[in-house]
Amino acid sequence: MLTVTLPYPLSANKYWRPVPINGHVTIVPTKEAKQYKAEVGWILRAAGVRAPIEGRVRIHIDLYPERPQDWQTRQRKLGTAWDDNVRCIDLDNARKVLYDAFKGIVIVDDKWIWSDSARRCEPDGEARVVVTITPITTEQPQAALFA
Repeated sequence: MLTVTLPYPLSANKYWRPVPINGHVTIVPTKEAKQYKAEVGWILRAAGVRAPIEGRVRIHIDLYPERPQDWQTRQRKLGTAWDDNVRCIDLDNARKVLYDAFKGIVIVDDKWIWSDSARRCEPDGEARVVVTITPITTEQPQAALFA
């Protein structure tokens, strides 16, 4: 199992851009996307990742938006729902960006993500994402023994 804190993901709108090629539009990563993926790669390697996990994995994402300066005022006025309007990318876009950044570094391909979960957490400081990646081991069936 690997748990790592990564920079807040780019929005999908800043991650992908359309490029016309031979009369067709192809979606390609932006310069910012390539920089984000490189930064994630460095952090994962510093955390001990040397090769992608082969096979099935489970991924959990805790997404922390940046805490606004007026958070205490919001909390007094709105109570526990104070962070409902804090600017945050949606969880699905965070997944897409992170899974692309993980490809070839910590996982072979996102087709091997067998289970995933994510939650938006209460802002408590700097924007970030905490990711836990767990290999899923599969037991091989044992050959039946006949007497």
